[in-house]
Amino acid sequence: MDTIYRRRSIRKYSGQLVSDEVLMAVVKAGMNAPSAGNQQPWHFVIIDERPLLEEITGIHPYAQMLHDAPAAILVCGDLDLEKHVGYWVQDCSAAVENMLLEIVDQGMGGVWLGVYPRDDRVRGLRKLLSIPERIVPFALIAVGHPAEKKGLKDEFHEERIRRNHW
Repeated sequence: MDTIYRRRSIRKYSGQLVSDEVLMAVVKAGMNAPSAGNQQPWHFVIIDERPLLEEITGIHPYAQMLHDAPAAILVCGDLDLEKHVGYWVQDCSAAVENMLLEIVDQGMGGVWLGVYPRDDRVRGLRKLLSIPERIVPFALIAVGHPAEKKGLKDEFHEERIRRNHW
């Protein structure tokens, strides 16, 4: 629970580079997410070239933190790997959450930037990164050394719990 409470959306970064070891640990966490029928319909694109990060800020209006973040990871869904049609979205969401938690455990900061189902973002990232048509850019995660501190988060709301019936 400690990692869950410490996970916050970090949008300010020091610019200090993130090691390949950390980036690979984050991707491995994503690959260990649950998926429907163990279909694992994901691919990951590590983006750490400054011109690409800068260009993404023109494609995704809420990705302005990439001006300072040293890296981002794009999680993509592979429609050819689907055994259970339509579940790729849930599978990739689970991968993103695992990655965000690993980012915290690595002492880094991250933020989930939605891409799918926004067609303009999907098309823009597909074109920029030469992503094949059957691969769907799903979510982008900015990764870096945080330049802001946020307190613990506890979003528990007991009034939203039902038992057995509404």
